[in-house]
Amino acid sequence: MKTRVITAIIALAFFVPIVLIGGILIEVGAIALGIVAMSEVLIMKKKLLVSPEALLSFLGVSILIAPANWFSSLPHFLSVNFIFYIIVMLLMLRNVITKNIFSFDDAGVLTIAMLYIGMGFHYFIEARGAGIAVLFYALFIVWITDSGAYVFGRKLGKNKLAPHVSPNKTWEGSICGSVLAIIVATVWMQSFEIGNVSMLVAIIITAVLSIAGQFGDLVESALKRYYQVKDSGKILPGHGGILDRFDSLLFVLPLLHLFGII
Repeated sequence: MKTRVITAIIALAFFVPIVLIGGILIEVGAIALGIVAMSEVLIMKKKLLVSPEALLSFLGVSILIAPANWFSSLPHFLSVNFIFYIIVMLLMLRNVITKNIFSFDDAGVLTIAMLYIGMGFHYFIEARGAGIAVLFYALFIVWITDSGAYVFGRKLGKNKLAPHVSPNKTWEGSICGSVLAIIVATVWMQSFEIGNVSMLVAIIITAVLSIAGQFGDLVESALKRYYQVKDSGKILPGHGGILDRFDSLLFVLPLLHLFGII
């Protein structure tokens, strides 16, 4: 517990100022987090972090995370989507060159990981660009849902939510966590007029985002279960890796874009 608290304090000391300042700091910070998260996937896959496939995946995830204005001076035929497609083609070509030592399955996993991590952290930047209240709206949903599910799950939990993936999560904790998040985050959303929607719509959006965040958590738990690891990484002592800390947010943030909030 002491290690977790110390790590949390140090992490917040770096994280909060970057979020508050925004701009180039949060853009570079998001790319750095994305690269670390991508390295965690590579390590789970038992791939060297200096291998060609690793370097290509770092480049791919960075391109997806970076804000659009970074590419405004490129020729029109070099869109972000096209550059990313070239990277995926090179990963598939790697299969031919290595004679299946690096397989199409490997290329597929890295492509999915680049999209999952890249788009999630891209909308992290976009959410901050829409306003600090918008980013904290997403953060509050994730933090409150997670904390509420943990506290109420320990006290009231009897029915397992997804025992094959995460045996400690319960339906009672999940529902209570979402209810708590809906109350707090909806009040926040209405107070700052995020999305300029009615109270009913705000409640519905917050509920969907809270549920999506829990799905994000379960997806990352399934990933770890598949690769038989306890944590995605060790960069945050007592907390695991970047994917362990941002798994829910990577699902929530793109939905903010879908709902027209960012």
